[in-house]
Amino acid sequence: MAYEEDEVRFPASTYRRWVGVGVIGIILLTVLISALYSVEPDEEGVVKRFGKYVRTTQPGLHAKLPFVETVDKVKVKHIFKEEFGFRTLRAGIKTIYAPGNFSGESLMLTGDLNVAVVEWIVQYKIKNPLNYLFKVRDPRSTIRALSEAVMRQVVGDRSVDEVLTVGRIEVGQEAQKELQKILDAYETGVQIVMIKLKDVNPPDPVKPSFNEVNEAKQEKERMINEAWQAYNKVIPKAKGEAKKTISTAEGYAVDRVNKAMGEANRFVAIWEEYRKAEDVTRRRLYLETLSDILPRIGEKYIIDSGGTGILPLLPLGGGGGEK
Repeated sequence: MAYEEDEVRFPASTYRRWVGVGVIGIILLTVLISALYSVEPDEEGVVKRFGKYVRTTQPGLHAKLPFVETVDKVKVKHIFKEEFGFRTLRAGIKTIYAPGNFSGESLMLTGDLNVAVVEWIVQYKIKNPLNYLFKVRDPRSTIRALSEAVMRQVVGDRSVDEVLTVGRIEVGQEAQKELQKILDAYETGVQIVMIKLKDVNPPDPVKPSFNEVNEAKQEKERMINEAWQAYNKVIPKAKGEAKKTISTAEGYAVDRVNKAMGEANRFVAIWEEYRKAEDVTRRRLYLETLSDILPRIGEKYIIDSGGTGILPLLPLGGGGGEK
């Protein structure tokens, strides 16, 4: 029995050899794992050797010096988001927001010395991984601090009505432009995709008064619109009537002038003919006048200029007489 146990027992040298092979295999596997790394499609790999930048690698499988080089993977295609004045716990059909008071970053003073609660979102992506990792110590905190400073500056240049109503899009665009300019000057390697004002409201203590002011402004606008509507109905009609009257008067004036000129020309023509033959022209005018007047006379009495008694010739009783 003791003999059989001695036959299955490995010699010490063989055992040590297998242990050495196992240790070497583990070391080789560790070295292999440390030497290979993969970069995802939305990432870029920044390789550092003893903390110093060496190279940037694109998506795929790559190799590096084990235990000497390290890799920081930066998501260059991912859109990051920072929220100001609120925090989203879960987005969806019914978004859930974190409880708490964030008025320290959202309460702002406008250009007309009013106070507004401004909530906004900053979306950005990393355009230069090297600058993002080495030029700024804490890029996220830097972006938040600069975004808040820029937003306060832009809001402070506008009235509260602009920020609350028509100027919201312009505020976001101007804030994006100014923030990008500062981030480029700091060489952060960050590109701002969008700054959007989510909600702008007056502070809770003044909301009722602010709503009353808005209602009064809306009533004012309504009355102005109604007045303009009445104006557009009456004034154009009156202007049309005035133009019609003026055109009629101008036409009448032209007609009268033309008739007067025609009569004057006709008189001048007759006068010229009269000068050529005064007696003939006088007779002709006399006859023309009689031919025009006599047909309009009802009864005509012809009396001899030499007669002395007119009364016996007139049939005042209604009978006889020469016509």
